[in-house]
Amino acid sequence: MKTTKLVMLVMTIAVALFILIPNLSWAEDGAALYKTKCAACHGADAAGKPAAKIPSLVSEDAKKKSDADLTKAVVETAKHPGTVKSLPAGDTKAIVTYVRGLQK
Repeated sequence: MKTTKLVMLVMTIAVALFILIPNLSWAEDGAALYKTKCAACHGADAAGKPAAKIPSLVSEDAKKKSDADLTKAVVETAKHPGTVKSLPAGDTKAIVTYVRGLQK
């Protein structure tokens, strides 16, 4: 009898976690990160500022780049003075995913 109750308790917790975990976010989402870290230079629409030599992230050239290339660009940009400081890998991935969504 006690074993059955224990199994039911474990199953209930497992189901609750299965439902809740996808909805939890320990890192900011890509849109929020882009807005706070990237939009000031690249613009809310990611079109960039050609006059200031800030590239578009939604151009045909940007669309052709691999995720690894975009990730490298985000990391390299973070190293320039006056830009965002280093970002955790998860944040960089979230930004790249968000930019890919803008490119569609």
